Amino acid sequence: MFITAAIASPIWVKDLLAAEKDIIIGSDEWQTFVDLRNRLRRVKKVVGYGNFNIISFDRARYYARHYAVIGAFSHKELDLAERLFYEDPKKYGFFGERICDSITETIALKDVKKIPYTGHYLFKGKPMEDYFRLKKDIGGEIILTSGVRGIVKQMSLYVDKIYGCKGNISQASFSLAPPGFSYHSCSDFDVGKRGWGHKNFTAKFARTKEFRKLRKLDYIDMRYTINNEEGVRYEPWHVKVI
Repeated sequence: MFITAAIASPIWVKDLLAAEKDIIIGSDEWQTFVDLRNRLRRVKKVVGYGNFNIISFDRARYYARHYAVIGAFSHKELDLAERLFYEDPKKYGFFGERICDSITETIALKDVKKIPYTGHYLFKGKPMEDYFRLKKDIGGEIILTSGVRGIVKQMSLYVDKIYGCKGNISQASFSLAPPGFSYHSCSDFDVGKRGWGHKNFTAKFARTKEFRKLRKLDYIDMRYTINNEEGVRYEPWHVKVI
């Protein structure tokens, strides 16, 4: 079950230093959570990084059943995945809009295109047009750091983030949209500065000349500004397709 820090065991409170209303993975469900995380990581290893970005949940389950190196999802893992997808994240402090209604929603290959040398996909139409246009307007140092993300990819990122927060779902939801609530599943994408690695996903990106040029473009916008209403951290790298 999910518990609040106020009724968590002493070790949770000590380790997390969580606010009273933070939602935390309960100790009775921690092993199931870890098993779900590890199984998703094994799916990624089998299907490959690029394919993992767009694979559907049903397809992931198919691979899990048919590849012994992955192993089938347990009933407890599936129940946990569905709760993470379907529960209202407002309880975690996330107030963004739901983008996907079903955990089984798919991304059609005809609607996306893989961008060479990135491992990422973009939706055809305006998202892809905007990306190549901003690359031309900003210059060669700007790169695509994250594009289309299906339910499975967002779920995997989300549980990784929760794991890094020692089970604190509220903390994780401040820096990453829950699965079903990410605009990466319908339009948006992330950009960064070539060679910057993880720094591209920090506020340091806002101090680059690439970001200053990005903000002058009138055909795109920033999704998560400082003190945004969605309850998400400031993300200067996240391009909003308008």
